[in-house]
Amino acid sequence: MAVLPARPISRARPSGEIQRILRLQVPVIVKLAERKFSCAEVLRIQVGSILEFNKSSDEPLELMINNKSIALGEAVKVGENFGIKLIQIGDVRSVIRSMGK
Repeated sequence: MAVLPARPISRARPSGEIQRILRLQVPVIVKLAERKFSCAEVLRIQVGSILEFNKSSDEPLELMINNKSIALGEAVKVGENFGIKLIQIGDVRSVIRSMGK
């Protein structure tokens, strides 16, 4: 088996435009489940209501950017907070496309 030489690391600084793009903030959503309700059902929702979804608790969660799914993951506890451990990510092109309109 031949070992390929390592690529040199580029030390060039990203242009100002790229730096601005990299600072943009996009909505990141973790989707637990989805279900349609009738308007009558929505009007009956109140504090303490339990909404049941047809998704097993061991199925993966979806990580979404701009309402487009880009990865799957599992729920994890991070200190006192909720987090997601990614188990599958789409290809880089689809991730970048999801950040656009």
